[in-house]
Amino acid sequence: MSTPKKAKTSAFEQSGFVSGYLLYLLAAASEAASKQFHTRVREAGLRITEWRVLACLYDQDGLMITELAHYALMEQSRITRIIDQMETSGLVVRHNDEGDGRRVRIYLTDHGQSLSAELVTAAKAHEMQLLSTLPVKDAANIKPALLALLGSLEAPAN
Repeated sequence: MSTPKKAKTSAFEQSGFVSGYLLYLLAAASEAASKQFHTRVREAGLRITEWRVLACLYDQDGLMITELAHYALMEQSRITRIIDQMETSGLVVRHNDEGDGRRVRIYLTDHGQSLSAELVTAAKAHEMQLLSTLPVKDAANIKPALLALLGSLEAPAN
C-alpha cells in the first residue's frame, strides 16, 4: 500500500507533465495575466468579449464580421450576437461596404472609440507592468518568441 503524496500548494511547484507542458503554461500565464486586467474591463462596464471586439476595432475599424471573429478568437455566430448587443449599447455601428453592398462592416461609434482608447492605454500600462516583473532579457524575448511560434503554427504545411 502506497502512502498518499502531500499536496503541493501550486501547480507551478510540481514537476509533473502538466506543470511543464507548453500549452498549459501558455494558458495559465494568459489566465493569470488576463485576470488582473479583466477587473479593469469590468469596471468600465464591459464584458471581456466586448473588450476583445473593441480592441480589434481600435486597431482596424471597419472589419467585417468574419475578420472580427478571426482576430477576436471567437466563432462567427457568437461575435454576431455580441455585435448586436454592442450596437444596442451604442459602442459600434454597422455599415454596408461601399464596394460590395452585401458585405457589412463594423465601426466604432464615438463612444466606442473613446472607451477603446482608454482601455488600450490601460492595457499597455498593464503589459508594461507585467513585463517589468521579468528579467530584462526574458521581457525582451517573450513577444518575439510568441510571434515566431504563432507564425510557425499559421504557416501552410509543406
